[in-house]
Amino acid sequence: MRISGRFKAVLLALLVSFLWSTSWVLVKNSIHQIPPLIFAGLRYSIAVLILLPGMIKHRKTLTALTRKQCSQLAALGLVFYTLTQGGQFLTLKYLEAIPFSLILNFTAVVVAVVGIVVLQEVPSRLQWAGILVFIVGAAIYFFPISIATGSIIGFILAGFTVCANAAASLLGRSVNREKAIPPLVVTVVSMGIGALVLLAAGLAIDGLPSLSANNWGVIIWLAAVNTALAFTLWNKTLQTLSALESSIINNTMLIQIALLAWLFLDEQLSPQDVLGLALASAGILLVNIRPTRVSDAG
Repeated sequence: MRISGRFKAVLLALLVSFLWSTSWVLVKNSIHQIPPLIFAGLRYSIAVLILLPGMIKHRKTLTALTRKQCSQLAALGLVFYTLTQGGQFLTLKYLEAIPFSLILNFTAVVVAVVGIVVLQEVPSRLQWAGILVFIVGAAIYFFPISIATGSIIGFILAGFTVCANAAASLLGRSVNREKAIPPLVVTVVSMGIGALVLLAAGLAIDGLPSLSANNWGVIIWLAAVNTALAFTLWNKTLQTLSALESSIINNTMLIQIALLAWLFLDEQLSPQDVLGLALASAGILLVNIRPTRVSDAG
């Protein structure tokens, strides 16, 4: 049986979301030992160095980039890495992972609405229903949520990160759906720009920290596997999947983080938790049953 290209893209995107789910555990365990912006900056800077050798075969592509393409990649780097990833690291310092994970899932709603205008990608009724089911499932899983679980600054940072994450989803789809730039070039150039800004900001604010061997081990693992490999695969999937579909798949991290906590942190799942996860899973399935319609407008 031959697997379609779109189904392969969905599977790859799910693999990436799993790797990023494990990142939350690693980051949360180390965020009070490593300054957030330096943590993020080192992670993505090292990932760029790992990916650089693969750029040799793309030298002609780099020199042929138009001014518009360079601007798009720079914008993607600043939004996807500097703002979104930096925002996540900062938020995890001030807010617990569970409420932050729930808030971040509202990215899909923002992407769905803005994507209609910006990308002319109109969700089907089934996909709108999937979004609704997913949100209901997430709400059931995390109900009740106490505002006391995080500081005010944490919730402000979470809201900022949602907006940045939605913008990154739309911009990433816009850059990748034309298939004019290889995924590796998109990853290295955008990540390099975003990482340098993150690292410079972190050093300016916190100075050069003293890191243990364990800290470096976490950073290098995140850089090599959860970043260098994962982000390249993610950009590849964006050549096939719409911004909304990618955003919903990314939201499976909500389920995966809960399961990882159950398996490795001995956190129990109540019947309410299982119901919420089941509904969220059903919502994800509905969104990915058929591709998003592309409007004829424009």
